[in-house]
Amino acid sequence: MKRRIIHIDEEKCNGCGACAAACHEGAIAMVDGKAHLMRDDYCDGLGDCLPTCPTGAITFVEREAAPYDEAAVQAAKRQKAAAACGCPGSAPKTLHAGCPGSQARSLAGGEEAPALQTAAPSRLRQWPVQIKLVPLQAPFFDGAKLLIAADCTAYAYAAFHERFIRGHVTLVGCPKLDSVDYSEKLAEILRRNEIREVTVVRMEVPCCGGLEQAAKRALQASGKFIPWQVVTISTDGRILD
Repeated sequence: MKRRIIHIDEEKCNGCGACAAACHEGAIAMVDGKAHLMRDDYCDGLGDCLPTCPTGAITFVEREAAPYDEAAVQAAKRQKAAAACGCPGSAPKTLHAGCPGSQARSLAGGEEAPALQTAAPSRLRQWPVQIKLVPLQAPFFDGAKLLIAADCTAYAYAAFHERFIRGHVTLVGCPKLDSVDYSEKLAEILRRNEIREVTVVRMEVPCCGGLEQAAKRALQASGKFIPWQVVTISTDGRILD
């Protein structure tokens, strides 16, 4: 049948994921950093996703498409909800210090691994942490100190959790590997939430400059005055500034 349905222009899509989050039917998903209409029969043609797209990549078209299948949509929602109970996946949630995932665990024979006996607790406060996956708005953002960190920094700087993650909501990414401009999504996060301050932690390598520049553009585009700083880590694990 011929009906109204959405069309996504991949050239305009910046991979922010806002449309996928806004699609209550689950018709849209992120594939290789781009939004895709996965199933015609999941799209109701109402277009809740359109106003959320910051680049205007989504429009309506009239074309041959399978009819909207509400029963299939509801079944998929129930299946997704059941799966979420067993695996956190990328569902946003607030974490707490001292949760079971950050505690040392005993080995099968009752002997505790020496390395785990003195393990420092995780200071991570929320999930997910990847810039590409984090929602635009979430309770953990309210009044938060925001840490925007390059992927490699936590590996290079030994005390990263205590020095940087502690007391912050953490977002991580790599502009070289992700090949996306984070600035638009970061700007939207800053607009929609009450962020108290921003710390950018990057490596000394040139490609990390993309993360710093994206954060600067986001701060400017947000229209808010938010205190911010940039910390650079050397490849041998020192703080350079």
